[in-house]
Amino acid sequence: MSPLPLFPLRSECPPGACTCGRDALLQDPQADLRIMRLTREDEKRLVQRLENLSSLADLRHMQQRMQLQLGLELEIQTSAREVRTLRGITILVLERPGLCRKTRQAIPAAIKRSFEQRPEIAFELLDEESLFAPQADAPVTR
Repeated sequence: MSPLPLFPLRSECPPGACTCGRDALLQDPQADLRIMRLTREDEKRLVQRLENLSSLADLRHMQQRMQLQLGLELEIQTSAREVRTLRGITILVLERPGLCRKTRQAIPAAIKRSFEQRPEIAFELLDEESLFAPQADAPVTR
């Protein structure tokens, strides 16, 4: 058995309520335990922060911070055809050992609530890959 980390761990979910694999993750000495730092109180603060995004840049910043600090991978995809409502935007938190099922559902829901409060974030997201979006590899002509 590996020694427990020095930071506070997320408490266990009730038996049968979650399939996060918390115990197996704690048993593996080579496991990435960053996700275990997300306590229930921290999760509430994270969800609240995601509900109050100010811009697409803010969303991308939070996406990067979640990856670095917790190892969470957030995928945001738009429909290949057209997006008429927020349902055309798919937000997924990729499954990984130690990540609670409820957390995987709460994060996308919080981001969608943020899009509802500030629709300009969704418009910026849709415009990221549009015809008129600047290309990183295209030369600037004047």
